[in-house]
Amino acid sequence: MNKVISREELPFILQDGMTVMIGGFMGVGTPEGIVSIILEEGIKDLTLITDDTSFVDTGVGPLIVNHRVKKAITTHIGKNPEAGRQMIAGEMEVDLVPMGTFVERVRAGGAGLGGILTPTGVGTIVEEGKEKLTVDGRDYLLEKPLHAEIALLKAYKADKNGNLIYRKAARNFNPLMALAADLVIAEVEQIVEIGEMDPDEVMTPGVLVDKIFVQGGCE
Repeated sequence: MNKVISREELPFILQDGMTVMIGGFMGVGTPEGIVSIILEEGIKDLTLITDDTSFVDTGVGPLIVNHRVKKAITTHIGKNPEAGRQMIAGEMEVDLVPMGTFVERVRAGGAGLGGILTPTGVGTIVEEGKEKLTVDGRDYLLEKPLHAEIALLKAYKADKNGNLIYRKAARNFNPLMALAADLVIAEVEQIVEIGEMDPDEVMTPGVLVDKIFVQGGCE
């Protein structure tokens, strides 16, 4: 099966109101080509699951600035003042999650778990509205898994089966998010024939990747 898709196919996959998980850390490792297509096509009302809201002009930041996100589940918004402004104004719902908890919730979503128990946030505002359990005399919060309809990843290289290689720190949250969505689309810089990649370098196996979008729109 050919997993490589064109720019023209993406608007039929990405729809208003979806829950979308996007990789990246402060814009590094974010599929900015797909982000640009979301903007161009006017796709809106997204629930965005991402580590941070980046800057106003990089990563997922333009989605925030252009009011395409109705809810963000994220760990940090401080580098994007527009995200903070929209949260305070009630224009965008923001669920701030401690980063370690965020990672484990994504991992739980990918593993099919019912949630995780963490002491992080016990006795603070973080515990409001959450179930608290005591295990061996210590209190923990039950944090529910994170799962998305679509995960949008950024990788350096793919083969036509969807096996992915990331470049250095751009790897970040991408491999984990590949496990936690119904449909996984990877934006890549290069695509090679099956058998041309060293299996020891593959970080996300192709069985997890449904679609490949080549940056720049050509093979």
